[in-house]
Amino acid sequence: MTIALPTPSDQSPVRYTRAPSHEGMIVERDVRVPMRDGKHLCIDVYRPETDEKLPVLLAFAIYNKDMQGPETAEAIQPQPSWSTLWCGPLEAGDTHFLVSRGYVHVIGSPRGIGKSEGGGSREFDSYDLIEWIARQPWCDGQVGMVGISGFGAEQVNVARQNPPSLKAIFPFDPRSAYGRLGGFREEYPGGMVHLFRYLIGHFSAFHQVKGQPGELEGQRKAWWEAAMADPDLRMYPHLYNVLVQRGQHLPAYFDILINPYDTEEIVAESEREFGQIRIPFYTGSGWYAYTYKTHLQGAQTYFEKVDAPKKLLFTGPGHLERPFHTLHEEILRWYDHWLKGMDTGIMDEPPVRYWVMGENAWRTGEAWPLPETQWTKFHLNSWERLSTREFTEKSADDFIRPDAFVQMPPTQTNQIAKLRYLSDPMPEDTLMAGPAVLNIFAEIDAEDTNWIVILKDVGPDVSVQTVREGERSLPSDLKEREITRGWLKASHKAVDTERSRPWKPWHPMTREAQEKIVPGEINAYAIEILAAANMFRKGHRICIEITSADLPTGVAGSTNAEYIPYHVCSSRTVLHKIYHDPAHPSHLLLPLVPTGA
Repeated sequence: MTIALPTPSDQSPVRYTRAPSHEGMIVERDVRVPMRDGKHLCIDVYRPETDEKLPVLLAFAIYNKDMQGPETAEAIQPQPSWSTLWCGPLEAGDTHFLVSRGYVHVIGSPRGIGKSEGGGSREFDSYDLIEWIARQPWCDGQVGMVGISGFGAEQVNVARQNPPSLKAIFPFDPRSAYGRLGGFREEYPGGMVHLFRYLIGHFSAFHQVKGQPGELEGQRKAWWEAAMADPDLRMYPHLYNVLVQRGQHLPAYFDILINPYDTEEIVAESEREFGQIRIPFYTGSGWYAYTYKTHLQGAQTYFEKVDAPKKLLFTGPGHLERPFHTLHEEILRWYDHWLKGMDTGIMDEPPVRYWVMGENAWRTGEAWPLPETQWTKFHLNSWERLSTREFTEKSADDFIRPDAFVQMPPTQTNQIAKLRYLSDPMPEDTLMAGPAVLNIFAEIDAEDTNWIVILKDVGPDVSVQTVREGERSLPSDLKEREITRGWLKASHKAVDTERSRPWKPWHPMTREAQEKIVPGEINAYAIEILAAANMFRKGHRICIEITSADLPTGVAGSTNAEYIPYHVCSSRTVLHKIYHDPAHPSHLLLPLVPTGA
């Protein structure tokens, strides 16, 4: 008899082990590395105590390198995401693990960060550093890269330049693929501005001198004046504080507040550069749409758009531990193949591996979205119902009235209003895996709003609804679990039909394409819901919630966890109406997969 044992959702189920091959570590701190323009970067080098030349794994990002090394891992053992000491920027990797297995671990910061010099362009910093590393007496001429999030973004950024000594990368949680080192499109899905970059700003190591706010000129001055007059921003004192300092405080986030748009130029440049990446890469993310939206979106885009040897891994909904040390056996298997020429079997497996919530098991696929996906519509209906039954024209369905909710601003309430639709209990286990879309027809009494969509698994539920006392409504104590979310600022409803696919609407999100909503007008909205994988067990219900606001969990604009952001919402009370009838077939499009697949 086979005994089923739990497999961690943050570790590949393919076990790859190799005993440590090296004892002792040579540490060189604050090494100055010259760039082509004479500026110097500052790096730390950790290498095995040996005279042999070895491959190097470089971790390079905007976070302070002095927070990344083995000393930090000794001071604060790896913390799970539910620990109050979990710290997102500790992402460069497990130095002891890598060095003891025959790799040199180099950790550094770009110019203008920490101890690296400032000034000039940082465009070629990663390229020049990689080629400098390859010439060192302790390097065998081969360089790979490690680290997640910001460190992942740097990997795909330099991969566009194809430095000759860079042989492979492992950009897990790589940030947005549109716009170098993170752009608006995938950082802020649906064009809705959130507070993540503000909340994490206190970990910044950028060189910065604050003085009296200077004058802005030209277009930036006009954008700033418009942002200062925006009541939605003035409602948040902590954001208004960023605005009034005119870029002196959190300059990158200031730019988002005054110019929260994508551009056609960034999209065109990114799509052209996808074709320049030829280096083998292993990317992925976790199912954490509730936080780092940019990572989940970026990983999928790189996997789809880049033509190179590649793999894609989706882990569970919990964030990886910090200091980052998970997935290291898979990192070792990847680099033993590409840098040491070992037969690890990593390229003999299906290219996609994903963790299924609800089933708590790993599955594999040949592409993403999965080729065997059956795109299935669940129609929104009256009385909070979600059904695969289509509406019938010229029938009583023509007279179904819209549902509605009213959201007051956070200046007046802590309550979040919503609509909620549930399916009947599933007759059998049902696997959902991939991106989803909520297509709705809606009316608001304002010029704009946020659409926030939450997909949940509710149950198990053996109840029935009848006229009998106690059975007129569903039980109020049903268990529910959030799966994923989707967002769309109503004024960004425009869709590029050429770039869109049924499961992925493409909203231009440019300043030119944005259009205020006509109050009282019914509009169609295609709201992208970030990908996830979940097994709806027999007896469980599919649930979709629609709201327009989310709020901080702390006070004074803070949250109880640095990486759980909220969005800028409307400063006025807004009435929302959702239509669902033959003329307005609002529906949820889900990627269902045969469970035998």
